[in-house]
Amino acid sequence: MMMQRVTAFLAPMAVEATLQVQQQRGMATLKAISIRLKSVKNIQKITQSMKMVSAAKYSRAERELKAARPYGVGAQQFFEKTEIKSDDKEAPKKLLIGITSDRGLCGAVHTGVARFIRGELGKDDTNTKIFCVGDKSRSILARLYGKNILMVANEVGRLPPTFLDASRIAHEVLKCGYDYTEGKIVYNRFKSVVSYQCTALPIYGAPTVEKSEKLVLYDSLDSEVIKSYLEFSLASLIFYTMKEGACSEQSSRMTAMDNASKNAGEMIEKLTLTFNRTRQAVITRELIEIISGAAALD
Repeated sequence: MMMQRVTAFLAPMAVEATLQVQQQRGMATLKAISIRLKSVKNIQKITQSMKMVSAAKYSRAERELKAARPYGVGAQQFFEKTEIKSDDKEAPKKLLIGITSDRGLCGAVHTGVARFIRGELGKDDTNTKIFCVGDKSRSILARLYGKNILMVANEVGRLPPTFLDASRIAHEVLKCGYDYTEGKIVYNRFKSVVSYQCTALPIYGAPTVEKSEKLVLYDSLDSEVIKSYLEFSLASLIFYTMKEGACSEQSSRMTAMDNASKNAGEMIEKLTLTFNRTRQAVITRELIEIISGAAALD
């Protein structure tokens, strides 16, 4: 008899405790969804702002790229017309210059350059050094090929590249003490707003250029003139590739931020729908509890 009274007394308390737990669970779920919905909306605002900034920077970078292309074309024609080739008898000392920047959130722009360099080092990394323009290429390559990194140029990408920046990089390349015979400048060549291509431009050291048979086509060329011209042509090629890379980076960042904003919009729609359904379920459950309590009193 006593057991039945205790059971009859505890049963309503258990039901009430269960209902309270369900209410708290529903409120906790609504609060979590609300917090996540707010964070996704803030992220969408950030990505939309970054897209607008990148669009403005891209239009400027595209205008400056058109003016910088003659620098790269003129420097390439000298190597093409003289038909410079590396000496097969001696082991070549190679130099790879990776053109990236310090900033991310721009798709696979920097990863493509690092992948190209990794492919070159996979063939032969004994006599190959890397000059990283931008901290992104260094961070990607340092884990596997840290011993091959010769020097790193930081603070790249915050401002549009200038010929003075390219001249300083070319000066450091020539004065670093590594006498390379041949090399490549690896960069992203801009094609359109949604397209770019990882490309490499050949470069050669002064001893390799002086051995060219067609160098006699140019008059009055001694070692000092060749050395001065190679320094200028290296600076011109680096300036041109930095402009190409900057334009590709801004267009890729604009596309990436546009896709991120669209994805955030889709997440906001799904979270809003989940929030409304959960809130409706909580309200329906509370109404059922009120009606059940009123019916029990009657």
